[in-house]
Amino acid sequence: MRNIITHFIKYPVAVNVVVIGFFVLGMIGMFNMRSSFFPLQDSKFVSIVVVYPGASPQEMEEGIVLKIEDNIRGLLGVDRFTSSSKENSAAITIEAEKGYDIDVLLADVKNAVDKVPSFPAEMEPPVVSKQETLTNAIDMVVTGDNVDLKVLKAQARRVQTELRNIEGISQVDVFGFPDEEIAISVREEVLRSYGLSFTEIAQAVSSANILVTGGSVKTEEEDYLIRVKNRAYYAQDLEQIIVKALPDGTKIRLNQVADVEDAWSETPDRSYFNGKPSVSINVKTTNKEDLISAAEKTLAFVEEFNASSQSIRLEVTRDSSITIIQRTELLLQNGIQGILLVIFFLSLFLRPRLAAWVAFGIPISFMGMFMFVDYMDVTINVLSLFGMIIVIGILVDDGIVIAENIFEHYNKGKNRIQAAVDGTMEVLPAITSAILTTLIAFSTFFFLDGRIGEFFGEVTIVVILTLSFSLLEAFIVLPAHIAHSKVLTPDQKTYRFNVWGDKVMNGMRDRIYVPVLHAALKYKPIAFAIIIALFLITVGAMQGGVIRGTFFPVIASDQVNVSLKMPQGVNPAETDSLITLVEEAAWEVNKEFTAKQTDNKQVIENTIMRVGPGTANASLTINLLPGEERDCASTDISAAIFEHIGTFPTAESLVIDGGSNFGGKPVSISLMSNNIEELKAAKVELKEYLKTNALLRDIGDDDPSGIKEIRLEVKEKAYNMGMTLNSLVSQVRSGFNGLQVQRFQRGEDEIIVWVRYGLEGRSSIQHLDEMRILTPSGDRIPLKELATYTIERGDISINHLDGKREILIEADLKDPKESASVIVSDIRTEFMPQLIQKYPSISALYEGQNREASKVQDSAAKVFPIILLLIYLVIAFTFRSFSQPLLLIIMVPFAFIGVGWGHYIHDFPVNILSLLGIIALIGIIVNDGLVFISKFNGFLKEGMHYDEAILLAGSNRFRAIFLTSVTTIAGLSPLIFESSRQAQFLIPMAISIAYGIGIATVLTLVMLPMLLSVSNSIKVHGTWLWTGIKPSKEEVETAILELKSESDAEGI
Repeated sequence: MRNIITHFIKYPVAVNVVVIGFFVLGMIGMFNMRSSFFPLQDSKFVSIVVVYPGASPQEMEEGIVLKIEDNIRGLLGVDRFTSSSKENSAAITIEAEKGYDIDVLLADVKNAVDKVPSFPAEMEPPVVSKQETLTNAIDMVVTGDNVDLKVLKAQARRVQTELRNIEGISQVDVFGFPDEEIAISVREEVLRSYGLSFTEIAQAVSSANILVTGGSVKTEEEDYLIRVKNRAYYAQDLEQIIVKALPDGTKIRLNQVADVEDAWSETPDRSYFNGKPSVSINVKTTNKEDLISAAEKTLAFVEEFNASSQSIRLEVTRDSSITIIQRTELLLQNGIQGILLVIFFLSLFLRPRLAAWVAFGIPISFMGMFMFVDYMDVTINVLSLFGMIIVIGILVDDGIVIAENIFEHYNKGKNRIQAAVDGTMEVLPAITSAILTTLIAFSTFFFLDGRIGEFFGEVTIVVILTLSFSLLEAFIVLPAHIAHSKVLTPDQKTYRFNVWGDKVMNGMRDRIYVPVLHAALKYKPIAFAIIIALFLITVGAMQGGVIRGTFFPVIASDQVNVSLKMPQGVNPAETDSLITLVEEAAWEVNKEFTAKQTDNKQVIENTIMRVGPGTANASLTINLLPGEERDCASTDISAAIFEHIGTFPTAESLVIDGGSNFGGKPVSISLMSNNIEELKAAKVELKEYLKTNALLRDIGDDDPSGIKEIRLEVKEKAYNMGMTLNSLVSQVRSGFNGLQVQRFQRGEDEIIVWVRYGLEGRSSIQHLDEMRILTPSGDRIPLKELATYTIERGDISINHLDGKREILIEADLKDPKESASVIVSDIRTEFMPQLIQKYPSISALYEGQNREASKVQDSAAKVFPIILLLIYLVIAFTFRSFSQPLLLIIMVPFAFIGVGWGHYIHDFPVNILSLLGIIALIGIIVNDGLVFISKFNGFLKEGMHYDEAILLAGSNRFRAIFLTSVTTIAGLSPLIFESSRQAQFLIPMAISIAYGIGIATVLTLVMLPMLLSVSNSIKVHGTWLWTGIKPSKEEVETAILELKSESDAEGI
């Protein structure tokens, strides 16, 4: 290694060639990087969707879902699976274990489904697919004044087609309208008068409306294809179909016995843009597409469309690229400010030219990183930029130590080349170990489970690559530049601020640090007591709630999302009226916040109200002014709306979500049991308990009351007339649900042809009573004579978690700053044991943020000891000592003093990201200790007395340790003091690192010498006890023992 370093120091042209290569390749890599909201995530879910027309949730569960779930159990790579069985359909979602090949799991799941021996005959083939990861780029609507919904839909389809033809845009969804169908509506009296049944009408339509091939005629000249092309795609083309021919030759046509019309599905699904009918369009990007590029192309298309259309317009409701650009600019601004602060402190406390060459390592390291990150699928996103900000101050640490050491060797009278070589080689082991320990500490994120591990793995890639290149720059580029510049000459200028900086640095060292170190070494019990007391006070403040804690921070959002769920079967007009009240309240809140807003800009830009799908569901999306232009948080607006409307007693649930809860809801509990009665009773009690907590709102569950069911029971009379339960129910189903005659594609829509009673013939229970049932003898008997019925509520959905019935109860915090962990802990320890005692079959899982936090904590508990062991081994190998690495690791927990009170000062709760900051902090803490111990061992080898070596090592390395800490804190300080909401969720991690380093600096400079002194005393007295001869303090130290070994080796 010495030869390589010497070569580059001697020949600076070689160094400059390397630098130019870094810059050219780095710039190419940087401009090739794509943009995204968060790090790109590979698919990790496989879904199975099953459709079984006419099946109840229980039929879906027992006849299909349980069979598939039994076959999924035990598959390799399955973390867990969930299912939801609903009317006519079911969905099963399988989550893959971290790192497992999703394509292998997809093949295994398909195989498991194929192994099911039998499914109901009427069930459609199950669809097994991988859930692709998509990101919203642009949300927009097609709208206009007094424009028919079919016209809006047709225009939306046209827009969808044209956008898909643009390169870089592949995923365009259109929604906000019911499905289209052809309704053949018959009346009971018409059926009776013509002697027809539903089945006969259905058969007539399906037999006549065909498109088939009848083979081919092969002549000598050519072949002719025989084809019947009698497919009608619209209602008017079906009207003349012959349903029945009478003996007298009279033909009864479809339009004589039924109303045939192109209609919307009876399942409501409509959307409104600021109160006007609309159709929604979402443009999304895949992992291979650039979000900002897709957004720009979409916006250009919107502008072109609106210029050519007058009555219909495309209105952009949300542009995600704005948020990405704002966050990127914000973090870049923080990064530039951090770099300037680092350069300022370097210039203040180092000689100007020396500071410039040290700072030159920042762009070189970043260019080296940019060369490779694109190949690792790292994008420009909030977390990769955060990784760059974290590393800004750390990048110059090795440069500071090397530059200071080279300067020290030059002052000893060596020439510039020799000073550069010797100064670099002297600290090479310590610097290499320092960088390695930092890289090992950051590599923890690679092994963390959950979304945190997936997201922060990108931070690790950025940090590892950048620090690796900074190490290369510090050993090769920096020494060469110092040796061949005017840094090591009398021509080196010093300015007035340098003189002032030196006075400040020397004053802090001589007047504050050295006396404190003397006192600490003299009164070690008192000094240790103070440090331990501070640590215990911090832990107590955390436990007592003075320093708040929670699972995850709330990520700033530019939307407020309202979700309303009503009892199943409710009149859609009631659902519509309630969600409209919420929309009106939102506009009232807008007036209040706009009055406080800078320049009186409208805080709410637009609203998208959606009624459906179904009669019981409605939603309201409130798009806000972009975050950097808005003076208030989205959570403030959601809280104000909640205060305006309160709760709706008739609603199953009303959720007003003003932020993006990372990992899910803060309070999310799954109750599981195969005893349905106990499960539902426990759900009610848990919800009532949550309602008593004044800190919670938006309490809901995924087990709404089902629609009222009319449960038929066949009378004995029906059996006497030759009827069966199946034959009776099939006729009822034909009239009230409908016979699905045909299904075909019309453009991009799948059209179903239904035969059933018209809506006016099935709008009351009396119509059911009066329905005529066709008996085997040909008689038509009213249903009320053949069957009785009762009315009860059924299940709307049946949910499973890992094959067991489950109900999920969730709640949100009224104030995002409150501690969710305390609330969940209270539920877990106080309420849940009582509930389980009352309902023994119940078990509980804590989902949402708690599950994500548990994943992180459990995986960290496994990997963290290994990380500490690796750090220990690196340091032990460097210093060839067993005790010195332990002393550095012992100091790590005490850095929590700074972490905890840093959060208290800035009014942030300690969360999972804060704890990740502590993990990252470990490597940085060790760095300063390595520099100290390296110098201490060097002084011992030079023949200094032990106590003198400790004091002089502290004094000698004070500037380097203090400056490396200051530059790291300076690099993070712009982010810590950032008031923008876009950066708030990253600040806790920055606080952990910055304040932790602040305390770690004191620990390194004061506590580490104390620990070294105590360790030496233990070794001295241990040796004395073992041998009976008391050694000197120096004789038991590894550095002195090595000198003796080297001396003995030379004599051989």
